[in-house]
Amino acid sequence: MLFSNREIVTLITPEMPDSESLDLDGLRSWIGNHKTENGESLEKMINLSDKRPLLLAGELANPYRLADIMAPDLPLIPVRLEGLCRTWSDSLDSREVQPGIHHVTIAGSPGWWEVSHLTMVGVQEMKDLIGWLDGGNRGSWRPVRAAEGVIRLENNFEIGYPTVEEMSWDGIKETVEIEIPTANGPALDLSSIIIPIHTKYGCYDSRGKIIRCAHMAQRTFHDEMFRRGSSKKWDSILKTL
Repeated sequence: MLFSNREIVTLITPEMPDSESLDLDGLRSWIGNHKTENGESLEKMINLSDKRPLLLAGELANPYRLADIMAPDLPLIPVRLEGLCRTWSDSLDSREVQPGIHHVTIAGSPGWWEVSHLTMVGVQEMKDLIGWLDGGNRGSWRPVRAAEGVIRLENNFEIGYPTVEEMSWDGIKETVEIEIPTANGPALDLSSIIIPIHTKYGCYDSRGKIIRCAHMAQRTFHDEMFRRGSSKKWDSILKTL
């Protein structure tokens, strides 16, 4: 879809590229070929030539939140995370609601997969979005580029994610016991994708395990887990370039 402060536009997705990988220029071209129902292409609506991909894993993928913070026009493109997972940051943003919002950060998780979203932003737009996550606490979020995992285009929303029962824990690391679904989209250039990471406390540490957003809803996490343990350092849960 295309987000704007005026409306949410459903986009017609072009044919998935048949290549194994897609560089930044290829991604810009593919996203630009999305069209509205009246046939207008995205590349005519947004100048993508100077924009870079930003992973939207939490509140920044919510059109209502984007409207609240007066975000610019943004395409919201589904992608598959492989070897990476969304996890609740070990902090609380209580600026607007009580008890508050737990934002989402990213951790490495071999064998894991799930669907998230990607957008395209300019440098200042990226700074503004990550600055909103900071909420006045400058430096609590930072843009990084992952040095592990795969982010690829995805158009199958039925792939799901591994269940708790399909994972094992040996006291040191978690292992996914089932095979990842066959890829149906090309892998993107990780070095070009900006990922907002929470750098104060990282994510919650549940006796060594990561609490995945896919397995535990935000309110359940807050009521049953938050402040009942320690936290993992951000640079111990994700390898970065």
